[in-house]
Amino acid sequence: MQEAEYKKSIRSKKRRNVRMTKMLPEKKQIFILDDDESVCRALGILLVTYEFRVKTFVSAEDFFRAVPNRTPGCLLLDIHMSGLDGWETLQHLRTSGSRRPVIIMSADKNGGLNERALKTGAVGFLQKPFNDQALVDLIKVAFKRRNKHGK
Repeated sequence: MQEAEYKKSIRSKKRRNVRMTKMLPEKKQIFILDDDESVCRALGILLVTYEFRVKTFVSAEDFFRAVPNRTPGCLLLDIHMSGLDGWETLQHLRTSGSRRPVIIMSADKNGGLNERALKTGAVGFLQKPFNDQALVDLIKVAFKRRNKHGK
């Protein structure tokens, strides 16, 4: 094959790859905020198998430094953390104008957490340990609500 034909062939393949990439649905972003690194790692591995993009954080401060409010995605947020706890983090998100859907999770057996989570604007609450499918289903609800509200 002559050089000109070879270059033309390469350009054609690149254009085809760009078109194919545009047709593939974009993976949805999940942010996991839990001060237990093993929980972050386990949830991250699980959610990647469901075709989500995942970023993990072990402190609210790290999360706020790395993720601007307008960055799309869903936040899985633990309640009990050092520094800013989950409730303070959720309040900071809301007062800063973030419309990112949040799912609260906790190993705490204290009753009333589900109601409190919903009252503070979370999409839902998961009691640790939770079922994988329950998590994925709640994430799907979170993204549907986000799309329904236009952000």
